[in-house]
Amino acid sequence: MTVPIEFLLVAGIVVVIVGISKSGFAGGLGVIAVPVMTLYVSPQMALAIQMPLLILMDFANGWRYWKSWSRPVVMALLPGAFLGLAAGAALFNVFDGVVLKALIGLMAVFMAAQFFLGGAKNGEQKIWRRPFIILAGFVSGFAGIVAHAGGPAVKGYLLSQNMDKTTFVGTNSMFFLFLNLVKGVIYGAMSQYTAETLQISLMLIPFLVLGVFLGFRLHKLISQRVFQILAFSLLGLAGVRLLVDVGLSVI
Repeated sequence: MTVPIEFLLVAGIVVVIVGISKSGFAGGLGVIAVPVMTLYVSPQMALAIQMPLLILMDFANGWRYWKSWSRPVVMALLPGAFLGLAAGAALFNVFDGVVLKALIGLMAVFMAAQFFLGGAKNGEQKIWRRPFIILAGFVSGFAGIVAHAGGPAVKGYLLSQNMDKTTFVGTNSMFFLFLNLVKGVIYGAMSQYTAETLQISLMLIPFLVLGVFLGFRLHKLISQRVFQILAFSLLGLAGVRLLVDVGLSVI
């Protein structure tokens, strides 16, 4: 197979950005990958190309942040997330993700706006009721399998727990490591991978390594307050990106 050089370069830049975002700031920009790749390939192919790369990123982050994550938070989210994966797998070929993207996008923008407009007090931990935690996990699992857009659904909950920056990234990393391992198996069971998608994923690994390395370095250099501002900014940008996707699909 001959991969167009322009696609490889664009996809590589996207992978670097996603790697920096996930490894340094617990994601937020991961939602840009599929929309950008679909300029060249089908959405299903873009999802399949990205899946092995996300798992490799999660393993790298799990290794880096293994001693810095909140097990109770991850365990609270996973039951709903696994239910969301199952529902997403059942509806993978028939579900129209426009409404889901719109709801998640609005939620992400609202939480980011609340932070920047002073509605959320710095250092204050918010208590979430169990049903809302399960719902956040469910939406993350469902959105993750149909669009690789599960991050914004749980970022608000994680940010509300007032963790230090390393624990926040570590908790996010471990949650998505467990989630994406199961999601990767589901993709395989649905025959989403092909020799072509796996070859492209392999060619993009150098970009992945660069992105993860830069993410680790930037995480060390940035203060807690600056990290919070960046994390909420990424959450807001992810929400805007989803809403733009919705607008483009409606036009």
